[in-house]
Amino acid sequence: MTSARERNRADFWFDPLCPFAWITSRWMLEVEKVRDVDVAWHVMSLAYLNQDKDISDDYRAMLDPAWGPVRVLVAAQHKHGDDILLPMYNAFGQRLHLEGRTLHEQEDRGRALIEEVLAEVGIETDLVEAMDDSSLDDAVARSHHEGMDQVGNEVGTPTIAVNGTAFFGPVLSKIPRGEDAGRLWDGCVAVASFPYFYELKRSRTGELDFS
Repeated sequence: MTSARERNRADFWFDPLCPFAWITSRWMLEVEKVRDVDVAWHVMSLAYLNQDKDISDDYRAMLDPAWGPVRVLVAAQHKHGDDILLPMYNAFGQRLHLEGRTLHEQEDRGRALIEEVLAEVGIETDLVEAMDDSSLDDAVARSHHEGMDQVGNEVGTPTIAVNGTAFFGPVLSKIPRGEDAGRLWDGCVAVASFPYFYELKRSRTGELDFS
């Protein structure tokens, strides 16, 4: 039996809009089935990350409604605790990545979609009002920086801290399942144990596979 001291820990920062974070998060759920690991979920924000960057008009338009979900996630976390984040993330991901819906639907900037998420996880749907509450942006930024500041300037989502060592990635195009998920996790634990290890990278090819 593995003791608490021997268990690994992963801290996972996500924005529900990011398809790469979604695939990596599904891998992390697979890892939990085959390895002794405790996973904590945290909010980051692509809108906050890119607000002062020189990005394309199309990408900026895509990010325009992106504040809504992260504000609502943080508001729900404050009211219901950290454990609400994963169920909400699962519900967002089902709609955004598996069903292909968007926050621009019906010109409501995702309001109806967010209300569906809140109803699915069983909390009050009037938390949808948080999507327009900019007073929550400081809390979003704090959660964001708790993860991103550990990585540095070359940062994005997914960001995972493995036993306290944070990386941007792993970026995956398909979800490893079963023991494959565990073997990839073992590699992440291994490289995280070297304080002088920083980066492995190659260009991504092929389409994303959410299956």
